[in-house]
Amino acid sequence: MSQMRALVVDDEPDLRELLDITLSRMGLDVVTAEDLSSARRCLTEDPDFALCLTDMRLPDGNGLALIKEISRDHEQIPVAMITAYGKVDDAVTALKYGAFDFVSKPVDLEVLRNLVRTALKLRQDDEEKAAPAKVSGDRKAPPTSADQRAEEKPGDEKSLLLNRLIGESDAIQRVRQTITKLARSQAPVLISGDSGTGKELAARLIHDLGPRAEQPFVAVNCGAIPSELMESEFFGHIKGSFTGADADKEGLFQAAQGGTLFLDEVADLPLPMQVKLLRVIQEKTVRPIGGRSETRIDVRILSASHKALKPLVEAGDFRNDLYYRLNVIELHMPSLNERRSDIRILAEHFLESIGEQWGEPPRNLGKDAINALTEHNFSGNVRELVNILQRAVTLCEGDEITREDLSLDAESMPAEGSFGERPDDRSLDDYIEEVEKRILENALREARYNKTEAARQLGITFRSLRYKLKKYDIE
Repeated sequence: MSQMRALVVDDEPDLRELLDITLSRMGLDVVTAEDLSSARRCLTEDPDFALCLTDMRLPDGNGLALIKEISRDHEQIPVAMITAYGKVDDAVTALKYGAFDFVSKPVDLEVLRNLVRTALKLRQDDEEKAAPAKVSGDRKAPPTSADQRAEEKPGDEKSLLLNRLIGESDAIQRVRQTITKLARSQAPVLISGDSGTGKELAARLIHDLGPRAEQPFVAVNCGAIPSELMESEFFGHIKGSFTGADADKEGLFQAAQGGTLFLDEVADLPLPMQVKLLRVIQEKTVRPIGGRSETRIDVRILSASHKALKPLVEAGDFRNDLYYRLNVIELHMPSLNERRSDIRILAEHFLESIGEQWGEPPRNLGKDAINALTEHNFSGNVRELVNILQRAVTLCEGDEITREDLSLDAESMPAEGSFGERPDDRSLDDYIEEVEKRILENALREARYNKTEAARQLGITFRSLRYKLKKYDIE
């Protein structure tokens, strides 16, 4: 393999020399340019660069123009912006224009090396994916139909990963295409969408398809951490820094070092924590509680919220500057109501999974059941669909699930008011699980607590009943 090359574009001779020396010591052949016209000439003569570093301000124009051109004409080249210290807006703009990442002046060499390693890993992944598959012997395989080729494609790791997003609708196809592009960038991504649409799955795919795939993926639900413990959870603490700190604790940022930190339900962060999070994202350093020094971090931030953040910003409940740092690029996950053509495919997939988990043959969906699911208004999306199917498998007396087994009519008729006003304001998951638990308890009572008879009445195996009793802690 020939030596990989890097293009450095900057009008400051001292900085060009520093970057040249640093990248050369990393094994790169460095080509330098002092302005836009020189950089364009280099790209025209031989565009096979492993990465490009460009300054924002150049004698004959703006580095953003070069980023746009490279993103358009040489998308295989990761390009990073060199910005002036504190120019966060410039960095955000560069990321939106297609920059892979950014580094601030004065250049921190460790930050630069991490950026370069990530870019080279991306280039290496591209070359491995582009390499022709090995074929035994010299004879070519006979031609196959398009359907057969599509079935053989799962050998492609990227296709296998993207297949975790089940469905063939236009909406989900667009999501797959966007995720593929986002995986090449290091820009922060805000994943929006209703509850149950698969926001964490999308975040994992962005991570798994990108150059950080071999590093940690750390997911945290921001609404599940008590506010008084939040700073310790995110940044860690030093032994003895407060009452109860009996040992040093690593924070979530340190745990995700080199990889990805996924902030789910980021709208639930209290304002004081938002300030601290913004500083960490801008400075790329963390200081544990009680610590005397800051630790440099290399973490990509992905976030998600089922709440629209813009109204929260306007109401003063979410910081405007943090919103724009997290929402450099937005990925919207469509609801099931936006992709109804996928409901049958999803239902059949989940029925197969339920059968495997419960140790019994998967049930089939009757035509009336398919129609009912397709017409149903899903407020809980994929998560709701899974719960409906689990309940249907429990109630089904044969091999085929009917419309009645789905109990959608009962589900759409809550005890009080509209379905959104469930008693005690419980979540949809809690509500559905309580229904299933009540069905199990009634069946046990009718069978006089004979589990074998209760399983027979419910039309499920004894093993499935035992699993469900353990799940709901029913004695």
